Amino acid sequence: MRNIYNAIFFTVLACCLVTVINVHAQTAEKILIKGRVTDSRDKLPVVGATVVEQDKDGRTISGQATDIDGNFVLKVTDVSHKIVISTIGYKSRTLEIGTRRIINVTLESNARALTDVVVTARPPVNNGTGLVIDKRDQTTSTVTLNAKDVEELQATSIDQAIQGRLPGVDIIANSGDPGAGMSIKIRGTSTLNGNTNPLIVVDGVPFQTTIPNGFNFSTADQTQYADLLSIAPSDIKDISILKDAAATAVWGAQAANGVLIITTKRGQKGPPIISYTFKGTMSAQPSPIPLLTGDQYSTFIPEMYMNVAGVPLPTSIREFAYDLQDPYSKNYSQNTDWLKTLTRTGYLTDNNLSISGGGDKARYFASVGYNGQTGTTLGTGFSRLNTRLNLDYIVSSKIRFTTYISYAHNVTDYNYATANNGTGSDAVRNIATIRMPNMSVYEYNDAGILTPNFFSPASNIQGAYSPPANSNTVTFYNPLAMAVAAKNTSATDRIIPHFNLTYNIIPDVLNLNGDIVFDISNGRQTRFLPQIATGRPFTETSVNRAGSSDYDTYSVASKTNLIFTPRLNEKHSFTGLISVQTSDVKSVTQSQLIAGTASAYLQDPSVPGRLSNSDLTKGFASGVEQTRWVAALINGQYKYLDRYIINVALRGEGNSNFGADRRYGLFPSISARYRLSGEKFMKRFENFLDEFSFRGGIGRSGRAPSDPYLFYNNYVSTGSSYLGQAGLYSNNIQLDNLRWEQLTGIDAGVNIILFKQRLNIDLGFYKNRTRDLFVDKLNLPSTTGYANLPYNVGTIDNQGYELNILSTPIKTRDWLVDFNFNISQNINAVKEISPLYATSDGNVSRNGDYLQLLQVNNPLGSFYGYKFAGVYKDAESTIARDGNGNKIISPNGTPVQMRFNYPATDYLFQPGDAVYEDINHDGNINYQDVVYLGNGNPKFTGGFGPSITWRGSIKLNAFFSFRTGGQVINQTKMLTTNMYSFNNQSTAVLRRWRTPGDETDMPRAVYQTGYNWLGSSRYVEDGSFMRFRSITARYTFNKKLVNRLKLKNLSAYITAENLATFTKYTGQDPEVSLRGTGIFQLAKDDSATPPLKLYTLGLSASF
Repeated sequence: MRNIYNAIFFTVLACCLVTVINVHAQTAEKILIKGRVTDSRDKLPVVGATVVEQDKDGRTISGQATDIDGNFVLKVTDVSHKIVISTIGYKSRTLEIGTRRIINVTLESNARALTDVVVTARPPVNNGTGLVIDKRDQTTSTVTLNAKDVEELQATSIDQAIQGRLPGVDIIANSGDPGAGMSIKIRGTSTLNGNTNPLIVVDGVPFQTTIPNGFNFSTADQTQYADLLSIAPSDIKDISILKDAAATAVWGAQAANGVLIITTKRGQKGPPIISYTFKGTMSAQPSPIPLLTGDQYSTFIPEMYMNVAGVPLPTSIREFAYDLQDPYSKNYSQNTDWLKTLTRTGYLTDNNLSISGGGDKARYFASVGYNGQTGTTLGTGFSRLNTRLNLDYIVSSKIRFTTYISYAHNVTDYNYATANNGTGSDAVRNIATIRMPNMSVYEYNDAGILTPNFFSPASNIQGAYSPPANSNTVTFYNPLAMAVAAKNTSATDRIIPHFNLTYNIIPDVLNLNGDIVFDISNGRQTRFLPQIATGRPFTETSVNRAGSSDYDTYSVASKTNLIFTPRLNEKHSFTGLISVQTSDVKSVTQSQLIAGTASAYLQDPSVPGRLSNSDLTKGFASGVEQTRWVAALINGQYKYLDRYIINVALRGEGNSNFGADRRYGLFPSISARYRLSGEKFMKRFENFLDEFSFRGGIGRSGRAPSDPYLFYNNYVSTGSSYLGQAGLYSNNIQLDNLRWEQLTGIDAGVNIILFKQRLNIDLGFYKNRTRDLFVDKLNLPSTTGYANLPYNVGTIDNQGYELNILSTPIKTRDWLVDFNFNISQNINAVKEISPLYATSDGNVSRNGDYLQLLQVNNPLGSFYGYKFAGVYKDAESTIARDGNGNKIISPNGTPVQMRFNYPATDYLFQPGDAVYEDINHDGNINYQDVVYLGNGNPKFTGGFGPSITWRGSIKLNAFFSFRTGGQVINQTKMLTTNMYSFNNQSTAVLRRWRTPGDETDMPRAVYQTGYNWLGSSRYVEDGSFMRFRSITARYTFNKKLVNRLKLKNLSAYITAENLATFTKYTGQDPEVSLRGTGIFQLAKDDSATPPLKLYTLGLSASF
């Protein structure tokens, strides 16, 4: 495991170790000890090993770290003391000093692999600003993951790999399709603007994720969101997550959602090491919800029609006529499983080649990788070509020059749909779920012979393809034709040159370093909808519809740090930082759209086509946006007697998205750690107690609006003209007093390490309050001339706890068993909201809709509806009853029949209709009977799993993740059991009510009648689950065979992922994130591609 830290260059390590253990005796004369630490096997230097002087009581007197060549220089106070050399992955050694002044040491590997989440007692943690502080001296809530520990997983981005492994970090896949992104939340939802994703810092500089205004983060699981983490996992060395406000405050306005810090791999001194890794993965979808066959559907539809019309379905409806004399009837006499026609076995190949090494002056790490996937849904796929070159050049003893250059080319194929790139209501999997199963995939001609042409009628009894302008109309098409013939591809090129210059003004005392990063991202999305996919006439704009969108982002960021680490005596240590940072981001967008190209082969919107249509003219747009910010940071950490540690920081930031009066914000933080185990009275427990410390802190971070021009009064064209002059109108109100959205957080925790670091317990508590919540659309009276405006509207609280346990229950010569467990809880609540803001959404008098209310002390994502109580089995059961169960009698002496929404609708419930609980017992089901049904936020999240190693050659890892609580709206169940239209239904409707006296939970089938599928508890289910996330078996070949093959290392592994999900949820998959716009978000299961079962075979070799 030497590779975990040997890429961190010497200056950072020296700064870190001086901070922690560079103590000096005040009276005794010091003696200089020199030496070199090497690996006992290959004689290569061990970089970053800790060399400390310990007295007879085992107390650390002084210490140093080995440099990039394994050398160390240590000043000791007493030759009777001992020297202890230790580092991760090696057995520690304790040596007598005696008369020796040069001590060369070799360390033996302990063949121990790190656990899934690495939170050890000693390693330094980088908060990204430039200060590198020992983990044991961290005053904030920080957790670290070594990317090597998840390298066996099939993950195209690192966020997929860490799912469930970090306490307080909730990550959900929005889709199982290749290239789809993840929803990331650190300690809950703290904003209403839709963007809950953390700040990403790569090699000390923010990784640009800004995309044009108007991009909806709540639906950003396609197109651009997947590019936000386009760094290849194979290039990542480790990841740190900053969670509490005291830690994130140093990153100011970008860090209110937490900070994810990524460090990439670097070269080391030594001969070139060439490494190659291969992953081959096969993926399969779990079994879908069983749907009606064509035969069952053909029986069901006439019954549904008869229940309403009272007469049989007209024979003129050819879709159900089954006239053997009519060849056309063959197109509607099939048993088509539309989901099966769309589904295939998915495959992935991932190849990565790297070379690293260097000499006294230069170090290098270069890599190239290719990842190619075919999705399990036809028409979906993903590919990425990535390269990276990291160079270190030591100009002199004081100057080091570093470069990081990366390039990535991503191509993602999505299914075509009118919105959200195949994830909207018209997505192919949604349509395949409800499409008529008696309909043929391919067309039968007039002779009754099956042809290779897709059967895409312009319309049928179920409906027709709806032009994109009619977004509220349900659309229908041939799902297979849409999946394979329509095109929707996003291609992105991104290059990031990053340059760093470090100057040691006073070695180990005063260090100056500067970074400048250029980030250029060019993306293009192309879409084409051919006539064969919809069957519509060529006169419509939905035929041969070609569109493209270009989104280019250019950014320049800089950071200059001055780090001061004075040499103090053995009781005191201090490290401080002054930093100045800048960022300039410019986004350019352009889109165009035409229809009616001359051929399905002419798919570029630059070719001649139809333009003059209101639907098409909206597709022509362009825009330029630019955001700038500048920040200054002062950060210092002081330690006294290795027990009392305090960290203070103040960041000032200015952002161009504000008006002049509110442009600058201050973000302070203070945190501390008290090490109780360092007290003298704790010596009695030192045989089993390694660490017992408390931490606490408070800090503030902020958030700026995403729109860069709110403080201007913008004017736009009316689209019409008078006397040749175009008209203009004001598009927004000038906002000069929009305030920063500010998060203030309090964090407290305790860390206990026992039994020679074989049990590590970290327990943390937090409370975060976000004030001046920013929303995009505050409703205005129409008399103002504006519909809405952005505004600061309220306050949200998030509080909870996090528990992380790392243990090594078995550690023998042959066996090593680690077991890790984490659990966290977050409680979200709205504490204040402006009366001007729309606090409700949804219409409970309409089928399929839930009411969403924004209420004080309730969490975001809360929803309301009716309480489902079964089915009226007969006429007697439809009689209204009072609170005592007695029949309600009208003034004329007749029993009152239950009705819905009187007097607005006044529908009388019939036998076989759904029963909704009459809360106020007035015989009328309406808004007064609406109750709280739940919210989509889980109560607990976490994960656990063992790692078993035998003799260092065979390793078995398993990991489980879980979520408990949180309600999911089973949207697919709603659409496949409503029995309201000609849509296909699930086999659950086979138990539907048919005759008086039937006792069932499934209402009758009635075409376009009744209120059997109102938003109610009928479709609300517990989203709790435990998922067998992964299991990996790895074999490392023995050294003799490896040497015979002239290799350095060789290993192979097999991994299975998502093998089983234990849940009571009846839908496709319970792992659903909140989806929607702004504050009104629901956890809906809407037939998106579920998490896939993955089987991976991998090979890793170096030579």
